[in-house]
Amino acid sequence: MSFLDCSCISHTSVENISVEDHYDTVSHHYLTNEPAACSLSKTPTNDDMTVYSTDISHYQLLSELGEGFYDLSVVCLARHRPTGNLVAVKRTNLDNCTEEQLGVLQNEVLQTQLFHHPNILTSQIVFTSSSKLWVVSPLMAYGSADCLVKTYFSDGMSESLIAFILYGVLKGLDYLHRMGYIHRSVKASHILLSGDGCVYLSGLHSLYSMVRDGKRSKVVFDVPEQSSTVLPWLSPELLRQDLHGYDVKSDIYSLGITACELASGRVPFQDMHPTLMLLQKLKGSHCCLLDIHPFPLEGLGLKVSRSGVDSGIGESVAASSIMRTMTGERPQSPAPKNFSVLFHNLVELCLQHDPEKRPSARSLLTHAFLKQVKRHTKDSFLTLLHPAVPLNNPQYWQGCETAAGQDSTTSPDGTAGAWEF
Repeated sequence: MSFLDCSCISHTSVENISVEDHYDTVSHHYLTNEPAACSLSKTPTNDDMTVYSTDISHYQLLSELGEGFYDLSVVCLARHRPTGNLVAVKRTNLDNCTEEQLGVLQNEVLQTQLFHHPNILTSQIVFTSSSKLWVVSPLMAYGSADCLVKTYFSDGMSESLIAFILYGVLKGLDYLHRMGYIHRSVKASHILLSGDGCVYLSGLHSLYSMVRDGKRSKVVFDVPEQSSTVLPWLSPELLRQDLHGYDVKSDIYSLGITACELASGRVPFQDMHPTLMLLQKLKGSHCCLLDIHPFPLEGLGLKVSRSGVDSGIGESVAASSIMRTMTGERPQSPAPKNFSVLFHNLVELCLQHDPEKRPSARSLLTHAFLKQVKRHTKDSFLTLLHPAVPLNNPQYWQGCETAAGQDSTTSPDGTAGAWEF
């Protein structure tokens, strides 16, 4: 039996524990009592029904998409020869991993087998060949939200597209939190979009279970691996590492930072020296969406957050030229950024310095800003991804095929991939 082979993984039963909280802050009139829809089972698709083998000759590597896991893993676009399906293959050279890194890999593989949710990215099959660990996953044809922002939406995405993405991430977080897990690495590079418009949360190597010996802890004190690379997204209480610890609300803070990242194309605090960033977070300085409000928030009983610290967002400017003729109820494309009051409120709720004042993932699913998601279809949101080209589009991968068993080190445009897994 091979190391980390999925056939040796047992499905451990973990009790679902609700973390629903109640809040009385003035901003919470935007949170309705409508129950959040969160399916715990995934509807099988044709790709889900496919049986993938451990024979590496069945996978034709087409193009490198990116790197991950301390730069020890390479993610490639591949074709499954027996079916013709395009998949993502992550290969990690185990000989280059330390004992600690091997433990992290094993823990990730074991834990991901527990999850079955339409917004959590899990693997199709895991096996080893020679000294390499192969993880075959469904292809996320639009890549990561981070890659989309850097390549196509340098000035930020439209609010409609952001709402669609955040809704999918929140459903995934709600599932993980009720299973007793903290994600601890929510950011745009760990949000993936499939070719049919599904949003997936990845980056599960930083997961931490709050369940120990059958009991769920109220708080935890563990510091995630590679925490220095995710400093801008980490919550103040996680960084503080005091006797109060942190819980699932830490992920909500990270979601707020990610919302700013998607809206402006820049990560708050990212340009700061790590020490200064840490000091600013611990003293309570926080970022917000910077723009000119269409009308005062004070009139609605909301607090306007404006710290003197450079949030890294900067004044918003007009988005790139993807405006197209819109009709009827279709979502709005990016325009000069005057962020809506609802969007501001969502971000401010997520970035509350006091974790007790942040809503749970389930509560945020009922926020008024996200109601627009239910009024539109996936196809209408996919139009907002223009001019992005999905990887399963023939014009992307045609001509990038390599000889069987050979690797391509760059994507078809000649540049290295920017995916992070």
